[in-house]
Amino acid sequence: MKAILDNCEYTITTESEAAAYQARGFDILDDNGKVKQYGAGKVVPWADYEKLKGENEKLKGENKRLKASKGE
Repeated sequence: MKAILDNCEYTITTESEAAAYQARGFDILDDNGKVKQYGAGKVVPWADYEKLKGENEKLKGENKRLKASKGE
């Protein structure tokens, strides 16, 4: 496993190490490079949240219309 934060990367071997790094804000990645746990204290700026929320609603509407046109 790896603990990554900004440009710092540490190889870790135990779950207790992973928990300690996660509490300090590091993301924990498995051996395949996939995020296993996100670091504590991560936040999304409100403007980004609102933008994504709007896109999500638009796409849900499009999806509903497309399914209706296909007869699903």
